[in-house]
Amino acid sequence: MLWVTLIAVVGIALCFDFTNGFHDTANSIATCVSTRALSPRVAVIWAAGLNFLGAFVSFKVAATIAKDIVNNSLFVGESGLKVILAGLIGAIAWNLATWYLGLPSSSSHALIGGMLGATICAYGLNDGGTQVVYWSGLYQKVLVPSLLAPLLAIPTALFLMLGLLWLIRKRRPDRTNHAFRRLQPLSSGWLAFTHGTNDAQKTMGIIAMALIVSGHLKPNYTTPPIWVIISAASAMSLGTYAGGWRIIRTVGQRITKLEPPKAFVAEATAGSVLWLTAHFGFPVSTTHTVSSSVLGSGAAGSRLAAVRWGVAGNIVIAWLITIPCAALVGAGVQLTTRLPGGVFFALSIALTAAVLALRARSQHLAAGRRDQYGPELGDDGERPRASEVEAKIS
Repeated sequence: MLWVTLIAVVGIALCFDFTNGFHDTANSIATCVSTRALSPRVAVIWAAGLNFLGAFVSFKVAATIAKDIVNNSLFVGESGLKVILAGLIGAIAWNLATWYLGLPSSSSHALIGGMLGATICAYGLNDGGTQVVYWSGLYQKVLVPSLLAPLLAIPTALFLMLGLLWLIRKRRPDRTNHAFRRLQPLSSGWLAFTHGTNDAQKTMGIIAMALIVSGHLKPNYTTPPIWVIISAASAMSLGTYAGGWRIIRTVGQRITKLEPPKAFVAEATAGSVLWLTAHFGFPVSTTHTVSSSVLGSGAAGSRLAAVRWGVAGNIVIAWLITIPCAALVGAGVQLTTRLPGGVFFALSIALTAAVLALRARSQHLAAGRRDQYGPELGDDGERPRASEVEAKIS
């Protein structure tokens, strides 16, 4: 049954990568869609392609996930694979919940939280004198960077935007907006590329850990197998193409209304911060970084009231509860896998949660379309044609 559990882990890991893609679509394209620099269809395809390419650049984040957070030497055989599987399902469950609610929470924190919960539930905090969780690695490579990334993004975007506003102070706003709309595909592409560099690595790390446990990969590996890289990159890019339309609206307009220059600065800042953290192997939250950059650039030259702090506060709450909530779900699933046929039962739970989330979200979106587009668009509950949606956004 070892190979069956390994296949289940790899499949669920790629499903997590897919949910990460559509959950985080908004991170790289929300601002350029909201400013009409790109149509939604073109923006999603653009982001999907660059997400795929970004996954091939660096593997330091993958190594951090596989080796520096939990003690993978404790994972032995099928029982170890079940722990990994439980952590993944915990992460997916939280991703689906926040996706349905339209909250741009952190897929990275969901994955780390799910793995922590499942590992602690299986082995406790200390397994016969052996350290179970590498608390120093968790603190130095996850918690501190995840806090510093937004704190770096906000003032960087703010001061860059203030400097840009001074440079363009004598130019006509319409010409300025037109120029930065032409530049935004570059900045949004940079952000999508670094998103792939950061987030696709996390799934590679989980699959590499499973291969180590099953004996198919040496613990001292330097680069994941090529099939792992391609499959993780493909799953994320397909998820990106599937899109996350509700989160696009939250990031792109509900935090603060952005003009093209501010959107350009937000994207460029977020992409640069993500590139920096990926270089050091820090699995930070793309969502945190992008939302903070939007806050920083949006606040420049505006009244503080222009930023909808209530929405930003809701996002902060989602950030704070992601790791513990995903950990609880991961622990619960780990207990389930101990039962006879527990792997299949756990997979059934994940599938049921996905179906319910998709169905509920489809109904919610149908109601939202009726409110937004009126009886001529979406009154029958069907999704409007892309051209009609783009015309409405324009």
